Amino acid sequence: MTPSASAGSPAARAADTAIGAELADVQRAVASRVFGKAERIRLALACLLADGHLLIEDVPGVGKTTLAHSLAQALGLTFSRIQFTSDLMPSDILGVSVYDRNAAAFHFNAGPIFAQLVLADEVNRASPRTQSALLEAMAERQVTIEGRTRTLGTPFAVIATQNPVDHSGTFALPDSQLDRFLMRIDLGYPPDSAERRLLAEGSRRPPPLAPVADTAALLRWQQAAAAVHTRDAVIDYLLQLVGFTRRSGVFEQGLSPRAGLALRRAAQAWALIDGRDFVMPEDVQAVLPAVVDHRLTRRDAGDSRASALLREQVGVI
Repeated sequence: MTPSASAGSPAARAADTAIGAELADVQRAVASRVFGKAERIRLALACLLADGHLLIEDVPGVGKTTLAHSLAQALGLTFSRIQFTSDLMPSDILGVSVYDRNAAAFHFNAGPIFAQLVLADEVNRASPRTQSALLEAMAERQVTIEGRTRTLGTPFAVIATQNPVDHSGTFALPDSQLDRFLMRIDLGYPPDSAERRLLAEGSRRPPPLAPVADTAALLRWQQAAAAVHTRDAVIDYLLQLVGFTRRSGVFEQGLSPRAGLALRRAAQAWALIDGRDFVMPEDVQAVLPAVVDHRLTRRDAGDSRASALLREQVGVI
């Protein structure tokens, strides 16, 4: 949204409609590599527009890495992949200073964390110490190396993956780190039509995606998403959702203020993808599972997800 386009004005609506068309191009580009997962692609894009980090939890081989790499290519972002293992050290992520004899000085070799989009593959296989190095980068957008703080560039996002089935040799992510992920999604198995296309194409590696955007465009979209208007009635709906998790006694602990802000930011991004400059309750409901399910634990170990219970108990205004 341009500075002269106030929320709700014809200029604002026109600007956001144009952005919606640009974002549709991004989704189509990614969908040409990740078949049959339009909603998951949209959620992942919304997470980036909301300037958040994404956790993808699913079994191996369903396209988690492909989704992350395709997003980076379509958006014209620098990309790095870190394979997390039990012997991975913080310096493997952050970088290390190496002594240069010719210059008689230490030279810093930046680690993969300095990319604009970082894929942290199987993040729960690293030790808590190594996970904490990633946490600082996610939370503070900076890293501390050998006593010196280095600021990460913008945009910066982490897409982490983990296998929900194989827990051998893993270290569960603490709640503090889970809360740093704006969203958690799964991908699931592809529908038959998408899998038929995969089988027909075989193992042939497709060429890299041509970028349909660049860093400047993503930063502009992030600013536009943050400016999407959230009317008082929607704020009240968000308050009811958050308040229910704290007062109902259903959950081990309620949603934090940070989680409430995450829900609003995600809903704003979802609305922008639709080409709107205002949030509707339907936007909140669309992103609710991805934003809250990894933040809430039910006391009764019920079958339904937290988001399903919230939708059932808290009526739309």
